[in-house]
Amino acid sequence: MKKKFVFIGDTDSINIEVIIKTHKIVKNKVKYILLGDKKEFIRYYSKLSSNLKINSVLDPINFSDYEKESLNIFDIQNVNKKKFSNLINQINFSNYLSSKSKIDLITMPINKSLFKKNIDFVGMTEYLGHINNKKTTMLMYGNKFSVIPLTTHTNLKDVNFSINKNFLYKNLNNILINIKKKKYYLNFNEIKFLCYNPHCSENQTLGLEDNIISNSIKKFKSVKGPFPADSAFKNINLNTLFISMYHDQVLIPFKILNTKSFNLTLGLNYRRLSPAHGTASDIKFQNKADIISYLECMNF
Repeated sequence: MKKKFVFIGDTDSINIEVIIKTHKIVKNKVKYILLGDKKEFIRYYSKLSSNLKINSVLDPINFSDYEKESLNIFDIQNVNKKKFSNLINQINFSNYLSSKSKIDLITMPINKSLFKKNIDFVGMTEYLGHINNKKTTMLMYGNKFSVIPLTTHTNLKDVNFSINKNFLYKNLNNILINIKKKKYYLNFNEIKFLCYNPHCSENQTLGLEDNIISNSIKKFKSVKGPFPADSAFKNINLNTLFISMYHDQVLIPFKILNTKSFNLTLGLNYRRLSPAHGTASDIKFQNKADIISYLECMNF
């Protein structure tokens, strides 16, 4: 049976509702332990209609005292009055457990603005790379196709500074090495790089960026392109990976066209997964939470 850790994330969200809704579905397929502050979890849990027992696990790496019928939680107690400090502490400890045990870590959504107001924080993918001293990449895996934006939560006006041979070579080389690793179970028949400018810069009349991209990807036989982004998604299949320079160019079609998807971090010594949605705090306690992406994380 698979084993997974689940970092509860921001409780001002649909996170715990999603976990409760899926327990009966996954309990016979996956042994999972929740990671977070137990008292805070119970405060949220008490507002939901559930009769599941909450069980404390003292030795998460060995899954000691695990109970299949219960919600099993390892208590990472809040240590600070500031919410972001508690979440950072929980993320760090969750990372430690997965790094040591090589057990998958599912990170439930957080409100990134809480972190950005207090520390230098781009996103979970980048933060986990930083604390592990690893080059990490965000791969969004979908039931129709998958995507990688080479820059993630970056102001669009700053993206062009990354369009250079050194950046492209390092990132593409790292991606190609990682997607071949057995632990990810990835099998892409096609890897397509998208043009940065409309119509691939119209013979360089809109800029030289796509010429730089074209010359850079020639070094990699398995990477094709660059292709005009406005027509690239007409012919798609499960085994196609699209790579772009910036977030929305691939994430918009990805979220519209895929009905099942999740976030997979490449580059760590364990598999980190996350649902492809945010905290959705506006619908908490309303029994409207969609469980599909979380189930994909559990089943992967």
